[in-house]
Amino acid sequence: MIRRTTWTRFSCILLFVTVTAAIIEPVSAQDRIVEQGKAPGQAISPTAANVRYGPYERNVGDFWKADSKAPTALVIFIHGGGFVGGDKSQANPWMIRSCLDAGVSFMAINYRFRRDAAIQDILRDAARAVQFVRYHAKEYNLDPARIACYGNSAGAGTSLWLAVHDDLADPKSDDPVLRQSTRISAAGCLNGQATYDLTEWDKVVGPGKAEWWRSPREKFEFYHLKSEADFQTPEGKKILDDCSMLRQITRDDPPIFMACGIPDGEPKDRNQYVHHPRHALAVQKQCQAANVECVVVLRDNIQNQNKLLLEFLLKNLKADHGAGVGKQEAQ
Repeated sequence: MIRRTTWTRFSCILLFVTVTAAIIEPVSAQDRIVEQGKAPGQAISPTAANVRYGPYERNVGDFWKADSKAPTALVIFIHGGGFVGGDKSQANPWMIRSCLDAGVSFMAINYRFRRDAAIQDILRDAARAVQFVRYHAKEYNLDPARIACYGNSAGAGTSLWLAVHDDLADPKSDDPVLRQSTRISAAGCLNGQATYDLTEWDKVVGPGKAEWWRSPREKFEFYHLKSEADFQTPEGKKILDDCSMLRQITRDDPPIFMACGIPDGEPKDRNQYVHHPRHALAVQKQCQAANVECVVVLRDNIQNQNKLLLEFLLKNLKADHGAGVGKQEAQ
């Protein structure tokens, strides 16, 4: 069973990012222009660069502190790149400035890649980043109850996973960071995936062609398993459950923003398969069933993505959704 712990819920912040791949290669330059919808603007130097939030080489982030006497909300940007590439430098400077102008602090993080860690551990890098800033909230002048994550592609899926996953806080840990909650207030998911249980993708998008995968071993190597037969073992099933965002959505989850600039229709290549709008629609359907707020923006309105995201996050920043019932362990 996955342990679910009570956490007070507030809506906070999420925003935009340049387009990179989720489980694969980047989208086209044309789609990148359409989805970005605004020039990135002049880069802003972070208040603190390469802040180490965990023990691994890529467990670093850049932090921009908003000018405020009162503790501020925080947006955490998680980059895309298929879990094989990408960097925190992909954070859109225009979005950073928009957050700071709104009195919201900003952080952009790196995380381990697939060659060094299984997906279930990569996702926990992002969870630790949330715990780290929550533990250091006073130092960074943050309101620990108002933290949101957003990203594109792999960063989108990771943000969704953080939004719906059970609290990973371990109150008995010797590491004070790991005692902190991993629950967030909102998630922004741009061209992301509905689930990281890859065995669910046939139901979500449709059967993918064999040539769209890097190798016949890619599906189980995603989890650092030895063969597809491992999916049927108790440990394999536990990993797939842990990585399925769709199966973890419950009524106490925070607001979710799903945007997709990829064309609809039957997938014609790996990029369209991985970033297909059916991922967003599957999340929306599951959220509706669980009575979770989910806003979906598809290609016809993608030019307004930044504006819609900004309105969504500011609304949720001010709104008081009350104390969440928490994610309690099913009995």
